[in-house]
Amino acid sequence: MASRRNQIAMTPEEVAAYLDAAKVLNIATNGPNGFPHLVAMWFVMVDGRPTFWTFGKSQKVINLRRDPKISALVESGDAYSELRGVEVVGTAQLIEDLDAIAEIGKQVAVKYNGPAAAEGPALDFIAKQAQKRIGVAIDVHDTVSWDHTKITGY
Repeated sequence: MASRRNQIAMTPEEVAAYLDAAKVLNIATNGPNGFPHLVAMWFVMVDGRPTFWTFGKSQKVINLRRDPKISALVESGDAYSELRGVEVVGTAQLIEDLDAIAEIGKQVAVKYNGPAAAEGPALDFIAKQAQKRIGVAIDVHDTVSWDHTKITGY
């Protein structure tokens, strides 16, 4: 009999679609006190990598400058039979080019607020925000996924 783990794992295509549609990425970095520092971020997928922007002086950036290891989690479902999720483990690439940071900001704005969020006066806001921010892309080393909707008999 096949293991339940194999039954609920998502295919690479399912993982990509799930991450692309997801809204909140919970990320964990290694904090200065030895404990994980866990925060929720809005994100976009760029070239197959979870990518977000954040304030350059944030604790997560300080942590990543010291140790680029990062874990991330997207999950959904209320009942056991609905649970789905993807854990990503990797290395953070810090993006400090102002144009690249602004592009991440535009993509995040469009994903969460629609196309108008990256047009006209909104572009000025994104450009000003980009000056205080840094981009973070996760170079994925490993993923673990689960999709309990694939299991019958609940």
